[in-house]
Amino acid sequence: MTDPLFLLDSNICIYLLRGASPTARAYVQAYEPGELVTSAVAFAEVIIGARSREAVAQAEAFFAVVTVLPFDEAAARTYATMPFRRARYDRLIAAHALSLGLTLVTNNERDFADIPDLRIENWTV
Repeated sequence: MTDPLFLLDSNICIYLLRGASPTARAYVQAYEPGELVTSAVAFAEVIIGARSREAVAQAEAFFAVVTVLPFDEAAARTYATMPFRRARYDRLIAAHALSLGLTLVTNNERDFADIPDLRIENWTV
């Protein structure tokens, strides 16, 4: 298994699950298993939004391929250094990416623009 390169934000996971972005799908197909991961925080956001058994099953199949990383002490310490904003889930996900040295893949670039040193890519454009 290769080392992770990118941490997928919950909105990208949802786009992929819904088939809403052929561009994002093409990016995903270009990487090896293990190079794309997500945060336990993003996982929770996706599962909360899965309203039917079918949606939950689809999400679980997706997360069997895209590894869910636990939000650990290093991520929590990084989160504690960030400027305060209302979108706390976004901040937690950004802290997780920063603590691991990964690029965050999101389509909400504006929500993360004020976070120093966070590398961001938008795979939906």
